[in-house]
Amino acid sequence: MAKQFWKGSTLLAPVPAALVTCGTIDEPNVLTIGWTGIVCTRPPMTYISVRPERHSHDIIKKSGEFVINLTTSAMCRETDLCGVKSGKDTDKFALCGLHTVPAQKVAPPLIEECPLSLECRVTDEKLLGSHTMFLAEIVGIDADERFIDSKGKLNLQQCGLMAFAHGEYFALGRKLGDFGFSVRKKKKHRKPPKNS
Repeated sequence: MAKQFWKGSTLLAPVPAALVTCGTIDEPNVLTIGWTGIVCTRPPMTYISVRPERHSHDIIKKSGEFVINLTTSAMCRETDLCGVKSGKDTDKFALCGLHTVPAQKVAPPLIEECPLSLECRVTDEKLLGSHTMFLAEIVGIDADERFIDSKGKLNLQQCGLMAFAHGEYFALGRKLGDFGFSVRKKKKHRKPPKNS
């Protein structure tokens, strides 16, 4: 199979279509972020990359805190609007009908409609070119109880999460397996004892 070579670009996909909140519960702002991910397990670390001209950039730079809110397919329109409108002159929460909820460890609020929120504190920042990368420790997680089963397990596959891939939004599909399933030993079925 032939492959074409293109110059380097941002074609890593899919990525989250996350709503990042900043500011405070009394003066909140929200923007859509695709450039985010996990960078470390212990301590739990993440990052977001934000253009310096975005209204949220200076809010995050000054406060050193933000919340990554995962979005669902049902929130596609709202997620897109928060990426194309500026919080400088628009109340995006009112425009999109989104509701804020106080976080436990940081000043920025959570978004009530999002099934999972990661409360983050900035530990470092670096201007990389078009974007500033804010490296942050995840200091708390807020999960919608509707997606936690009786054993305390979070079932994200039931949330209807959304992803972003090179300018387009997608609903995540069916589950294909669990981490490590390819090497997990199959359970042996015991034969019932014969009647004597």
